[in-house]
Amino acid sequence: MPHLVILYTGQLDQAVEMKTLCRQLANAMLTVKDEFGNQVFPTGGTRVLAYPAPHYAVADDGAAGIAAGGDGEYAFVYLNLRMGRGRTEATHKLAGETLLGVAKTFFAPLMATKHMGVTLQIDVGQEVFDAKHSSLHPLFNKA
Repeated sequence: MPHLVILYTGQLDQAVEMKTLCRQLANAMLTVKDEFGNQVFPTGGTRVLAYPAPHYAVADDGAAGIAAGGDGEYAFVYLNLRMGRGRTEATHKLAGETLLGVAKTFFAPLMATKHMGVTLQIDVGQEVFDAKHSSLHPLFNKA
């Protein structure tokens, strides 16, 4: 943990390079520091995964977009960050603002020509079961 999952309308694959967005978001996550200057998200646990939705319906099927002079094809991106408990509200806010800033910058050229929405949600929850098995963490936990 943390895991950032991106769900998006599939037509975006022709408009942007989602792998680039994933890398930018992961890099941004690694820069987030708490109030004491500690890295919030462990390098070996940071994951960003993106999934296109080949089937979707957004808003009014394009009527308002066409009336506004667009092509009527809307796009949508949902970013959901799941992180473990124990971080402060200030840290949650900083993480959210950092990630939203990356997404806004990344999608700005497309939003200048296409009607689309971006939502970022952070979930912190009580785990019912939490187990990890990884050969990644030792790469980053060298003393």
